[in-house]
Amino acid sequence: TQQLETTSNKKSVAIQFQSFGFKRGIPKDCDFIFDVRCLPNPYWETHLRGYTGQDQPVIEFLEQDFSVRAMVSDISGFLDKWLPSIIASSRSYITVGIGCTGGQHRSVFVAEQLTDKFRHQHPQTLVRHRDLSLANKD
Repeated sequence: TQQLETTSNKKSVAIQFQSFGFKRGIPKDCDFIFDVRCLPNPYWETHLRGYTGQDQPVIEFLEQDFSVRAMVSDISGFLDKWLPSIIASSRSYITVGIGCTGGQHRSVFVAEQLTDKFRHQHPQTLVRHRDLSLANKD
């Protein structure tokens, strides 16, 4: 019975990963912002320019780079370390912003990777791509 009470009283937090492009400004509703502009930019590979971070050619391009994997791991580690404190402070949700230049490639990929990882531990994990729909509206 004791274990059952502990499990049923366990607090959870909803996590939203939000990709965005710095060129359109930082989202005001983020609790944390991570800048991934230091990662290799698929935009400069002309054959990848028309794709997004959700498309297989860009995914393959970014997955093969050690710095991209390291960035995802580092952000994940930061959140793993601090989520228990956030949950303990009675927060019911957090929004984590992931920004690159235009919000099409790197930030989208990293937000998707983090969403996949955290959804296993926190079922209320969502992803939102603020600037993805603006791809052809510049």
